[in-house]
Amino acid sequence: MTDLSHPPFGTADLTNCERELIHLAGSIQPHGVLLVLAPESLDILQVSENVADLLGQLPGALLGRRLGDCQPVLGVAVRDLLARDPLHGPVPLRVRLGAADGTPDTVALFEGTLHRTETQGLVLELEPPAPSPTASGESLPVRVRSVIAQITAATSIDLLCETMARALRELIGYDRVMVYRFDPDGHGEIVAESREEALEPYLGLHYPASDIPQRARELYLRNRVRGLSDVRYTAVPLVPRQSPLTGSELDMSLAGLRSMSPLHLQYLQNMGVTATLVTSLVKGDGLWGLVACHHYSPRRLGYEMRAACELLSEVFSTRLAALDAEANAQAELLVRRLEQQLVDAVSATGEWHDGLFAVLRALLAPLDATGGALIYEGQTLTSGTVPSSDDLSRLAGWIAEHSEGQLFETSALARLDPVFARLTAGASGVLAIRLTTTRLDYLLWFRKEQVQRVRWAGDPRKAVLGDDPNHLSPRRSFAEWIEQVRGTARAWGSREIATGRMLQASLSDVIQQVQAVRVLIASRQLASVSRVVERAVGPMVILDDRGSVLLANQAFRSLIGPEAGPLDTVAAVSTQFADPERVVELLRKVRREQRPWMGEMAILSRGQPVPMAVRMDAVPAQEGGLLGTVLMLTDLRERREAEQVRRNLSRTLEEEGGSDGAEPDEFMGVLEAILANARLAATSISGSEAEGAQPHALRSVESLTRRAAELTRQMVTVARD
Repeated sequence: MTDLSHPPFGTADLTNCERELIHLAGSIQPHGVLLVLAPESLDILQVSENVADLLGQLPGALLGRRLGDCQPVLGVAVRDLLARDPLHGPVPLRVRLGAADGTPDTVALFEGTLHRTETQGLVLELEPPAPSPTASGESLPVRVRSVIAQITAATSIDLLCETMARALRELIGYDRVMVYRFDPDGHGEIVAESREEALEPYLGLHYPASDIPQRARELYLRNRVRGLSDVRYTAVPLVPRQSPLTGSELDMSLAGLRSMSPLHLQYLQNMGVTATLVTSLVKGDGLWGLVACHHYSPRRLGYEMRAACELLSEVFSTRLAALDAEANAQAELLVRRLEQQLVDAVSATGEWHDGLFAVLRALLAPLDATGGALIYEGQTLTSGTVPSSDDLSRLAGWIAEHSEGQLFETSALARLDPVFARLTAGASGVLAIRLTTTRLDYLLWFRKEQVQRVRWAGDPRKAVLGDDPNHLSPRRSFAEWIEQVRGTARAWGSREIATGRMLQASLSDVIQQVQAVRVLIASRQLASVSRVVERAVGPMVILDDRGSVLLANQAFRSLIGPEAGPLDTVAAVSTQFADPERVVELLRKVRREQRPWMGEMAILSRGQPVPMAVRMDAVPAQEGGLLGTVLMLTDLRERREAEQVRRNLSRTLEEEGGSDGAEPDEFMGVLEAILANARLAATSISGSEAEGAQPHALRSVESLTRRAAELTRQMVTVARD
């Protein structure tokens, strides 16, 4: 029975196109042929119905026979490819095939790819080479290297997108090339465009998330380049339709010739587009955007040029990661400066509120905020345009109840809860960081409502019926439709959010230390203040002036495990370290010299050594002598992980940079440009102090670099054949 919630390919309408099984197309575009082979014997299991047009043999003459018996040259080429490649993804091949009768003057060149499915065998795609679109006398590798250099030189995301659109259009010759970026809600905006002068501009247009269904977005992550040579093509069915191995539709997720959804084809025809090429732009593990190339007459690119487009998309993604890291580094520098100003302000006035309020005001301009508020220890201080004190208190309580983590941001507060609608004029946008976990202590920044005029490519709120009332088609009118959006502020950018996160972490550390000092200064308030320290994220031990343990917080006890026993003496604490004698010696030295000590030690966490950064601070009394000593620990495992990932990336760059001298110089130039781009990204990411994010970002660069290097080698393979 058919699962109506997941309509088969070609049966979806606008009510369920989000779930259309577009990867089970059962047909291909007619400019190539597709064969499905048994993984071991290479028996031909399925073919596209047009196989006779390109290979000169009807489907009936091929099905059930071994590939080598029908096409000996092709059989050898596939066997050779299987012997040297595991086929984790589509791998290129190029062959010269003759007619079945061996007539020598009918030999023709074909290029294509071979990939392995999980259960349905090998998928072989072949097509005649397409004419190269390069207009200059330079070879493709030389031109690709030039584009890589331009991408690497981009100093902002806007410039990166503009460079990609312009350079790619110069390379492939399409009428229009657009960089399309997704927002957090899945809607898209054209942020860069290069086009023929006579064409209507699309730059700045918005498209609703429904224009690209979620299943299509998932396929864009798996198959990074998708091409359509002529929107008016007649689909060629597979024979037989179902896989003989599984009895189900062939999974064509990685097939470049796969037919496209009739809804998508109608969509393109409504736009007047004849041919398309789409490449994926990836950030981390997700789809950041697309490069959409439109042509208004039939157009097809060969494998080598498609591989170059995919290669440039990978280089774009690597540069995107580097620019993100550089923005984070700038945010970190600002936070460090503010942290020092906070310490200076507290030291000068002795008033903790004044120091935090100075930080609040200092960030109004960098965050482009129209107002700010500090709620701390029952007091409220404000600057600029802000809600009333009562409203601020209610807002803090609502944020604590409805948000996860220590940072909250929105550009449309009233959409989250209509109770705040009356705050829209002055506080549509809110960025808040929580200062403590036991009270409603917050730093908040606000942005006023900014009425927006969003330019949509057609009315995003409705689908348009075709002439047949029983048939839904995509929106027919792509005339610009302008929506006036109220109740929103300008969205907080990634750099502004990163600044908030880093500031929250920094202030939490400073506040944690100050609260520890308060424990020593005001012993009568120990019960209330120690709750803050007890629940602090960082492991901490506080010793009094005699060296007795006043408090070993929950984070410290969780780190060492329940088997550690009571922690009431220096000896009991020191035995939790791999070198207890050194801990005792350093504590004595810190107490004696009243100078801080910082270094690395291994602590025994449930019997296993864990590297920790340790800071020991002696706290002097105002009247002389010593109030006590504070030990603060920071887990270094993430930092070690980041260092290991950096070493792995360094080895990758060395391995990929090696050459046996067999590659053409022009292709080695492409590889050198790829590695230079990757090194720049690695340097930017490694310079970031957000260590928790470093390993993931560096692994992403390593993966992107290996993929780009492999694509370059595949281009070499195609060029040699």
